[in-house]
Amino acid sequence: MKKQTKTQQWIALTAMGLGVFMGLLDVTVVNVALPTMVRGFKTTFTDLQWVLNAYTLIYAVTLMIMSKLGDMYGRKKIFLGSLILFVVASAINGMAPNLLILDIGRGVQAIGGAGMTSLSMALVASNFDGKDRGLALGILGSIIGASAASGPLIGGYLVEHFGWPSIFYVNVPFGIIAVILTLIYVRETPSYGKNHKIDLAGMITSAIGLFAVIYDLIVKESHPHWSWLDARVSGLLVGGVLVMIVFVFIEAKVGDPMIDIKMFKRPHFLGTIIIAFALGAGIYAYNAFLTALMQNYIGYSAVQTGVRQLTISGWSLVLGPVAGILSSRFSKKWMIVGSMVIGGIGFFAMAYAISPTVSFVELWPGMVLMGITNGMVNPLLNTAGMEGALPQEMGMVSGLLNVFRQFGTTVGVVGLGLIQDAQYETHLNNHLHLIQMPAKVVNGIKDALVNAGPFSGHTIAFSTRMQQMPFASTLQKIVIAAYDNGMAAVAISSGVLVLLGALGAAILMRNRIASQDIELKQDK
Repeated sequence: MKKQTKTQQWIALTAMGLGVFMGLLDVTVVNVALPTMVRGFKTTFTDLQWVLNAYTLIYAVTLMIMSKLGDMYGRKKIFLGSLILFVVASAINGMAPNLLILDIGRGVQAIGGAGMTSLSMALVASNFDGKDRGLALGILGSIIGASAASGPLIGGYLVEHFGWPSIFYVNVPFGIIAVILTLIYVRETPSYGKNHKIDLAGMITSAIGLFAVIYDLIVKESHPHWSWLDARVSGLLVGGVLVMIVFVFIEAKVGDPMIDIKMFKRPHFLGTIIIAFALGAGIYAYNAFLTALMQNYIGYSAVQTGVRQLTISGWSLVLGPVAGILSSRFSKKWMIVGSMVIGGIGFFAMAYAISPTVSFVELWPGMVLMGITNGMVNPLLNTAGMEGALPQEMGMVSGLLNVFRQFGTTVGVVGLGLIQDAQYETHLNNHLHLIQMPAKVVNGIKDALVNAGPFSGHTIAFSTRMQQMPFASTLQKIVIAAYDNGMAAVAISSGVLVLLGALGAAILMRNRIASQDIELKQDK
């Protein structure tokens, strides 16, 4: 095969970067469009929840499957097919006449997004070599980091100026450009498993197991007061875990497994997926809570929130290429560990800054430190994850890193949400007696605030009806303090998660590891 010129390589990276940016952006971009969609479809936020969940759920479930199909039939082919599917689904979503069509379209769109995201890293690794590979993976990592944090800004601007369908329509022209560039400039990889049988049992059990576990977390997030022992929660969780155990057993026995279980025996690889999980559970999950703080409590619009969050996402664009260059000269392991520690300090700074009068002035130092972590770790993680991977494993390594990053985000949103709810409710229980009203009134207000949750409690406390009550000022101070307690606990918990990720990386990751080392070990 004719070797690509430098220009062709960087144009190929542009195509893959466009794909992964669109795929990851659509995980978060819908959030800011929900109020407009509620009015457009004349429905409720509860009914619209599946516009979010359908994408998140199907995206996470199909990441590994799309990675394996890419390894078997050619990563460029599956990437290109995923890109086309994503563009078509985006157009359908923009035209959706009702919620059913939109929910189905989001699920189809998620399959395309999973294919683009899971294969982009492996395609970059096979289209570049030497020092250019580290730089290209660094740039791709910066795109991953920026896309995950850019949803509020891009979504807010589009919805404010062009309406909610624009968040889907915008994918069409950029997607067409990416399709053309991919066809012309992206080099195909060998079909490493073209003579293998499709591991249908592995694909089905992995999909069912992941679906059950992630759907269970979504159910728990929607019903925070349901006990983990409640059959509606524990049934799905236990069932999903059991199916995943069956999946591991199948992969260990089948001749052509979807995932080579031996990959998980490598300490270095385990270290990288721990970092991917910690990044999702800490930084990406926290973004949802930070957005709610800035919009619901401080009072910034979606666009104003997005602009201020550039102090987080903007670092990805600056540090991604820098991290890629430095990764060829210094230890990626210790650069990742150091960057995660910086993020932990940032979260503790955020917790310290939370107060009833908090504004962006107090928040930005912590946000900058979080942004530095995001901007450094993502590109370094991509490069470190590929180290030691055999050529035929690169697609699955890419897919697994994305699975653990997305799974971490889902677990983080639920776990941090439960911590916030607990702190919020505890403060209300301890302080609502201060409004000095009959117990029946106090209990009614408490029930309303608890059922609404921390995100919506502010709306109730500052509603026109509540403003007319003689105890309005006292109630508002209590609600804000309850929310602040919850947010501080969320920030501290995120900091601990990030630091635990750093500890795992320090223990398990290796400074240098080559694919030849893996081949020698596997041959023994």
